[in-house]
Amino acid sequence: MKYYMNSEDFIAGTTMKKTAVGELNNMALHVCENPETVIKNREQLAAELDCELSDFVCANQTHSANFYKVTKADRGRGAFTLNNAIADTDALYTYENGIALTSFSADCVPVLLFNEKSGVIAAIHSGWQGTVKEVTPKLLQQLIMVEENNPSSFHVYIGPALSQQKFEVDFDVYEKFKALGYADEFIYYKEETKKYHIDNQKTVKKQCELAGIPSSHIMIDPTCTYLDTHGFSYREDKGCGRHMSFIMKKKR
Repeated sequence: MKYYMNSEDFIAGTTMKKTAVGELNNMALHVCENPETVIKNREQLAAELDCELSDFVCANQTHSANFYKVTKADRGRGAFTLNNAIADTDALYTYENGIALTSFSADCVPVLLFNEKSGVIAAIHSGWQGTVKEVTPKLLQQLIMVEENNPSSFHVYIGPALSQQKFEVDFDVYEKFKALGYADEFIYYKEETKKYHIDNQKTVKKQCELAGIPSSHIMIDPTCTYLDTHGFSYREDKGCGRHMSFIMKKKR
């Protein structure tokens, strides 16, 4: 378990692979051998967060740029079954206390954020497709321009993901990052393999900075999900489990 924040008001972190736990502490129902084991892993996490699994909200992630505002009525959606998860969504946000927002990943970039003034929190799933579709900027535009949150009051945690060393792609993916207009410095080309290497985490950080969030308010977890023994990596094993990144505004 990694905790990025555990204050009086907010708690945020990411679960990691654990050999002594069922299914290596897999948190995802869409890729599991036994759903009951995943539920048990989630209940253990809920106990650590001093809440109930029914306080969690999970989405059916589709590598989209879609976001969803979570209300009290959504509490528990996707927590126990895929059937009622928030559909076709890769970013969740809420102003509610006591609701744990989640993001599932195994190489993709999990993004957790909160605004210390308004109290809004968000959990984003930004694989390379989400990054080039600008899921994080689109949510931030909603929160800053529409809902009038001050960008300088946001704090962002960018969780474990595939490192630039291991994220090698062909020209088609490179072209999509190049088209963003601000990712060039996070790309290099390897002549021996004819592959491009992209730092997806730093590209997401740049997206946050362009939205007005101070660089000093953005933390990147350097853990590579492929190289670290506590990481789930889809590139390494397409049948692997998933990390759950979570953020919650504590009950008062």
